[in-house]
Amino acid sequence: MKKIKTRDRILGTSLALFNSLGEPNVTTLLISDELDISPGNLYYHFKSKSDIVDELFQSFEAEMVDLLAVPDDADISLDQFSFFLHLLFEAVARYRFLYQDLVNVLSRYSQLQVRFKRILAKKKNAFRVLCESFQSQGVMTISEDELLSLCEQLTLTACYWSSFDTLSHLDDRESVDPGKGVYQMLHLILPYLAEQEQQEIQLTSRSYL
Repeated sequence: MKKIKTRDRILGTSLALFNSLGEPNVTTLLISDELDISPGNLYYHFKSKSDIVDELFQSFEAEMVDLLAVPDDADISLDQFSFFLHLLFEAVARYRFLYQDLVNVLSRYSQLQVRFKRILAKKKNAFRVLCESFQSQGVMTISEDELLSLCEQLTLTACYWSSFDTLSHLDDRESVDPGKGVYQMLHLILPYLAEQEQQEIQLTSRSYL
């Protein structure tokens, strides 16, 4: 039990340090100092920082795969869509070190590149399924070309919002507001909704500010 507890503490502390300082600025020595354990103790559980990043990515990946498994035949309400976005941005916030320096992180940890691309593809597909559900229910009017562009924009915003948001408070990387991301995403779909649904989205989005 002690080994499991120490391993979990290492992962939790590493995630917090990566998020607050940026992954490139965190060393295994800093992690062990923060935990008040010897570098040898940390090395017993993880041979390198790369192993820590890999295990954190596994947890992130599992969350995202579960969240993005939207049933193809489900009738999704706008409330459910808002909740989906809320969960998505909460997950991004928990592992924001990946998104705040995405290109550099993936270039340093090449083993994650294919896996992250799969997550991006799942995001885009989930947004398409959600929008097609709105179409089938008659609450969204959108052409095929517009749908492809919208899903691309939704995926892009979900991917880079954390990095964009951090630019406004570089001196405090722990200041995170997933609600602003949800607000932006809701307003991306708003022009394609019927009038009544537009009003609903406008009211819902305000609650995220």
